[in-house]
Amino acid sequence: MNQIEVIGLGAGDIEQLSLGIYHKLIEAKIPLFVRTADHPVVQTLTKEGIDYQTFDSIYQSSDQFEAVYQEIVNQLISEAKGQGKIRYAVPGHPMLAERTVQLLLEQEEVVINIIGGQSYLDDLFTAINVDPIEGFQFLDATNFGRTQIDYTSHLIFCQVYDQFIASEIKLTLLEDLPPEHPIIVVESAGSSSEQINAIQLVELDQKVHLSNLTSVYVNPVEKESLPHQFNQLREVIALLRGPGGCPWDQKQTHESLRPYLIEEAYELIDAIDEEDDAHMIEELGDVLLQVMLHSQIGADHGYFTIDDVIRSIVEKMIRRHPHVFGDVAVNDVNAVVTNWQAIKAEEQGKEKVVSKLDRIPKSTSTLVTADALQKEAAKVGFDWQDPKAVYHKIQEELQEVSEAMSRKKTVEIEEELGDLLFSVVNLARHYKVNSDLALRQTNKKFIKRFQYIEQRLAKQDQDMSELTLKELDEIWEEAKENGFIGGE
Repeated sequence: MNQIEVIGLGAGDIEQLSLGIYHKLIEAKIPLFVRTADHPVVQTLTKEGIDYQTFDSIYQSSDQFEAVYQEIVNQLISEAKGQGKIRYAVPGHPMLAERTVQLLLEQEEVVINIIGGQSYLDDLFTAINVDPIEGFQFLDATNFGRTQIDYTSHLIFCQVYDQFIASEIKLTLLEDLPPEHPIIVVESAGSSSEQINAIQLVELDQKVHLSNLTSVYVNPVEKESLPHQFNQLREVIALLRGPGGCPWDQKQTHESLRPYLIEEAYELIDAIDEEDDAHMIEELGDVLLQVMLHSQIGADHGYFTIDDVIRSIVEKMIRRHPHVFGDVAVNDVNAVVTNWQAIKAEEQGKEKVVSKLDRIPKSTSTLVTADALQKEAAKVGFDWQDPKAVYHKIQEELQEVSEAMSRKKTVEIEEELGDLLFSVVNLARHYKVNSDLALRQTNKKFIKRFQYIEQRLAKQDQDMSELTLKELDEIWEEAKENGFIGGE
């Protein structure tokens, strides 16, 4: 069967190779392919007149490493099918940070035989004086994400080919580390041309030679110096709730925290209305604190953890976005909303529900509840089709309020006013206006104008109670003219 033997060239010069590996490289009867000629061993083979074919030209054909690696694999498979058996040599060890080898192992068209080679990790740990038993993380510089990084372990980036890759590493690390954080750049570890440079993070793409034999070591940091990372928040909350923590936090229950969540949510809305980013950061933190406290209480009692909370929302987002995570096609936002509602209805259909209105939270404000009730009714067609009809309903309810007032029966007036408010919420819903937020804006507008009157009268040493309604109304109009419209 067609076969590819994969050989590792080590991290440095030819002296690092075993005799067996060297003999395989110089064996002329089996075609030799190398991923790149930019390696000391390959340069020695050239001097010795050994024939080989390199894939360096493919690197110029794409700016995406994955595409380059896939093309190399495609050509190797084609050559193996045509020649029966070939050898493929890669820098380092074939099973250490070598994407082309992983792609070869994933395919089933030809047999892959890993011959081996010397890993450079032993020499690297020697160069930086680190014992890996302390824990380390090994990342491919050409393909990593910030969320993967564990700064509390010894951190090593391999395949730091050039200045562009070095810049990507630097910019990513600067999101979490200070510019002066110490790093070590190691070139050709363990070879006669080994170079070790201790520099600051900010200098990574400026002061060192870079090649496909370059690795970057990042000193670990204490977790306390990473207060912006999620695990640090988790630990802080656990400490507050744990033995020797805060008596107030230890005392809290799901029930006792209820008013704080509502309060923090409204304070966040205020920050959004004020368009104050710093205030939003603070208030979003306070909302997150509530989530973390409830999750820690759940963990303390053995019911659930923050991991369960995160898992639940991740699964829901994936499930309700098949146009992103699946093969469903959508043309616009309306289609997205339609899909969302359909998926949500299917999920809720699996629950035992006596009435569609049972799904509406019972703890929301009355305005929010009224809006939710109307939306659920509208889903089954129980709704006015024309907003004008809702407007006429408001006029009808106003007349009924007037009639109740003439009879001077408080209970009846209360009932009719409730009907009127319900109809006003309905009109707002038809125009996609959030009744609760609309009323909040009006409240803020009233507060600003009323405070303007207070301040205006205070400057004149006047008592508001001594002015007539007409005089107060004139100052109110003055406030409107001066731009006190609320929400500023």
